[in-house]
Amino acid sequence: MATACIAQVTFQFEPKDKPVVVAFDTPDASSDGGLILLKGIDTHLGLTKRVAACLADERQPAKVRHQTIELVRQRVFALASGSADCNDAARLADDVIHKLVVGRDPIAGAALASQPTLSRFENAVGRRELIAMGHGLAETVIEHHRRRLKGRATRITIDLDPTDDPTHGQQEFAFFNGHYDTSCYLPVVATVTFHEETEQFAVAAVLRPGNAPALRGARGLLRRLLRQLRAAFPGAVFRVRLDGGFASAPLFAFLERERVEYVVAMPSNARLDKRARRLMGKARVLSRTTGRTAHLYGETRYAARTWKRKRRVIIKAEVVRHPGRAPKNNPRFVVTNLPDDPEAVYQLYCQRGDVENRLKELHHGLELDRTSCCRFLANQLRVLLTLAAYILFQELRRRAVGTACADAQVTTLRERLLKLAVWVERSVRRIVLHVPLSFPWLPTWRQVARAVGATS
Repeated sequence: MATACIAQVTFQFEPKDKPVVVAFDTPDASSDGGLILLKGIDTHLGLTKRVAACLADERQPAKVRHQTIELVRQRVFALASGSADCNDAARLADDVIHKLVVGRDPIAGAALASQPTLSRFENAVGRRELIAMGHGLAETVIEHHRRRLKGRATRITIDLDPTDDPTHGQQEFAFFNGHYDTSCYLPVVATVTFHEETEQFAVAAVLRPGNAPALRGARGLLRRLLRQLRAAFPGAVFRVRLDGGFASAPLFAFLERERVEYVVAMPSNARLDKRARRLMGKARVLSRTTGRTAHLYGETRYAARTWKRKRRVIIKAEVVRHPGRAPKNNPRFVVTNLPDDPEAVYQLYCQRGDVENRLKELHHGLELDRTSCCRFLANQLRVLLTLAAYILFQELRRRAVGTACADAQVTTLRERLLKLAVWVERSVRRIVLHVPLSFPWLPTWRQVARAVGATS
């Protein structure tokens, strides 16, 4: 029978079946038991410890109940579990697993920080601390891969991609953007790819005002990443891939001074369309002959009025055919300093399209756009905490190679590996997490656990 402190509900599925009683009476249990995997990765990387070290704590020590590193871990692991907002703190304050991954005794430890405490923490962080935090996250990722690859990488590719972050209220520096048709921020996310690996590892995320041009902050971000990467991989060749919004004379000049390879999309204009006219004619003939979409590749030397010299531009002449529609001309242009065949260069550019999947994971898996604080700097902190959680997920996915989760996105990793019911038992010598024997992803979970440092 339910009491004031033990709630229960009863289901009657068929008239003659026994009633099914659901009693909420199991203490020291959690539905986020799989967070222990991310805790193992965080311990290996030292990620949250590095982030917390960048943040100054000006509170009176005698009155502090929640250390800075505990607040950082509470937010990062809550984001990882799908609780992106500070308002979720009240529901997780006494969760035994969340206390465990923060570093407290899961049973006897004090409750975690409340929403007001977390909000004060987010709004107390200053600009210099955020810069240091961004540097620290990038250095942690780069150093980890330096150790993984033993400092040897033949080529490292850097991708920058802006994305929209719609705002709903009076957030500082939120402006209407005609391209996205909404008031928003425009964060830019940087990823790096080593050798010919398919994974693009996130290393930086910078929040920008909603009216910021694509180039804003790009050179500074690239300069910092190139400096850090060159220190870690002195023998590597560096390549930068960017979309058309970044194409400008100052950026090309910067990339050439930095002596890096680059592949940058170029918006169409009348002069480029004229250069592509003959190749487009050949593509139309080919499309009429085959009845299918056709594309041909060529190149030209081109200089806009603001450029000091001509640069190589790859032309993709494409005629798109869809059933029931008229053929559509679709010329595309890419500026590059690579000497490769035009088609090979364009295919290299197209590989950056996978960055969209990284942005989708950040938006839909970790709610990068939950930037609802009034202060811009507090929202930048939220973006960096989200990036920290994503770094843990990317390493979790890398460690899941050979399993059913090797290519899973954040939401799938969370559903299969993190949302795991556990009952916590503590003794003098150890803490035991009891999980269901019928857990459907148990073999995968055990394999990943061993990959992140657990022993059998």
